[in-house]
Amino acid sequence: MNNYDVVVVGAGLTGSALSYELAKQKFKVLLVEKNLNFDNATAYSYGGIAHWCGTNDFTNKLCEEGLNIHRNLTAELGSETEFREIDLLFTIPAPSTPTEVAKNYQHFRLTPELLDIKNSCELEPLLNPESISGCLRLPHGHVNPLKTILAYQNAYKQLGGEIVEQTFISTVKKEDKITGIITDKNKYSASKIIICAGAHSRQILAEMGIKLPLYFTHAQLIKTKPSHIKLRTLVMPSTTARFLLEKDVTALGKNSLWENPTNELQGEVLEPGAIQFLDGSFCLGQISQIITNISAPVHSTVSEQKIREGVEHYLPLLGLLEGRWYNCQVAFTTGMPFQVKELKEGLAIFSGFTSPFLFVPPLAKRFARDLRQS
Repeated sequence: MNNYDVVVVGAGLTGSALSYELAKQKFKVLLVEKNLNFDNATAYSYGGIAHWCGTNDFTNKLCEEGLNIHRNLTAELGSETEFREIDLLFTIPAPSTPTEVAKNYQHFRLTPELLDIKNSCELEPLLNPESISGCLRLPHGHVNPLKTILAYQNAYKQLGGEIVEQTFISTVKKEDKITGIITDKNKYSASKIIICAGAHSRQILAEMGIKLPLYFTHAQLIKTKPSHIKLRTLVMPSTTARFLLEKDVTALGKNSLWENPTNELQGEVLEPGAIQFLDGSFCLGQISQIITNISAPVHSTVSEQKIREGVEHYLPLLGLLEGRWYNCQVAFTTGMPFQVKELKEGLAIFSGFTSPFLFVPPLAKRFARDLRQS
């Protein structure tokens, strides 16, 4: 068997950032990923850094740490992440009452500025004034998701870290301790196995007999080609429907939906929003569907049309942009915006992140440092 201090399973943002931080702490690390073509949720995401979203002392501190890390991350990693600070506009649909919608955001670390229709459209001229009754404005951060993951991986390899494209099969146990993993190509021993497999983490842990409140949505969006059209802000809807959907499908008594997954659709939420990357391309979307079978097919034509119609309602010039539709699975949990903890001797979880580009970098630093000190 090949011997390591730590084996990290999953090379999206979570696994790549954590592997880098572990390598900085002088651990011998192996990063295992089944598909190095970046077919994962964070590669298809908006790349938003919602440093306003803390709700208690701990998450407020993580917000501050996450923002400061991103401000210096390109220099630290030696590769461009395209970090920038940008206004986030939460659109308030007409004829909603703006002051009532604003009440939903008063418990966060930073409270939003309420803009009327005129000021909203002055800040973002692409908005359709007839579709809104105003907007909520918040400071936000943004990175290029793919470039950020690559930057972490490149810096990790420069520290001597290894990445292999192999499929995780199972763990190796000695008595009650996890001592390694088996892949489709090899066996590896390690003092610590860390599961960073996003939406697939639930299935991996279930096969070990471990049940956690880890779930996933099927998230659909459109990535466009570069355009001469310029979006000044990140535009998202002010609705909290997705979080209410997630709460509903994980409520007490509904775990049977997840224990015996089928292709049955349990819910769907459209969040018409847009962000433009520095190369001029856009990310448009998204639809979040609760389908308990992680491999269930999604009707791409219907989904894409819904996204385009939703985006066009608020941002008329963007709905017809040429682009490609994607579907990926996005992990989420309940109670906290992430699952980061020891599960048993030799095994830990680092997954289930809401706002991964905000919370992953500071928690990866903390996790690696604590592991070194333990």
